[in-house]
Amino acid sequence: MCASCGMAVTQAFPQANGLLQCVTGAHLRVPTQRAVLYSQTMDKTHILIVDDDPGLLELLEEYLSGNGYSVSCAANGMELEQRLAEKNADLLLLDLMLPGEDGLSLARKLRAGGARLPIIMLSARGEDIDRIVGLEVGADDYLAKPFNPRELLARIRAVLRRTGEDQATTTEAPAAAGSGFGPFHLDIDSRRLTRENREIPLTSGDFNLLRLFVEHPNRVLSRDMLMEWIKGYDRDPFDRSIDVRVTRLRRKIEADPAAPVYIRTVRGEGYMFTPRGSD
Repeated sequence: MCASCGMAVTQAFPQANGLLQCVTGAHLRVPTQRAVLYSQTMDKTHILIVDDDPGLLELLEEYLSGNGYSVSCAANGMELEQRLAEKNADLLLLDLMLPGEDGLSLARKLRAGGARLPIIMLSARGEDIDRIVGLEVGADDYLAKPFNPRELLARIRAVLRRTGEDQATTTEAPAAAGSGFGPFHLDIDSRRLTRENREIPLTSGDFNLLRLFVEHPNRVLSRDMLMEWIKGYDRDPFDRSIDVRVTRLRRKIEADPAAPVYIRTVRGEGYMFTPRGSD
């Protein structure tokens, strides 16, 4: 039930099938013909949505298109591969529970194949284990259903700002060309991490976290600070997803992830990045 107008969500959006929350006081506005014609003249960020609920696909396509994005839809893993073959995506909205190959398996396969496109996972299952596994396989964010479309839009924009893919946002000042630590070199412009000229695959989430550490060496960074920069919103006190991200990054840069020398845990405070790899 919408708190502002009293209209039931299913009445406002019958195609949502209970998987979206009403946008208080506004609902979802379908773009006007003028807005659609205007947006067609602009280069737009391409979002690919993978979900087996046709009603939800239709609703999200209308909403995101109305907010200036180019949107494609797929109902399963096979259609996902077809859409990516037709056109590269700047961001992937991936449902966890899909017929056939599930979202976790698809995300793992994409990362194993070197795909760097940001991934936001969607799921009607909001258990911590699902969120943790999703982040471990390379997802950049995780949103449980039902969700407010405005929150989804905010998360999309936050992820795209971090990856530099959102063509509707202003660009940040140029960063340093690159930074070295130990045998590694992080190229900020190309978003590549190399070790002795051998590239180490990074997801967009891995890169953003590592860049934050590299740009703030020898300084304790709290979990709240990391979460605010990485995800763009306040951290829930019980949200441990930043620890999952750090663990995933350690596996790529530490000789022994259980005894890290670059990303050290400061008990009760957060994490500290030490470029020299010494205590």
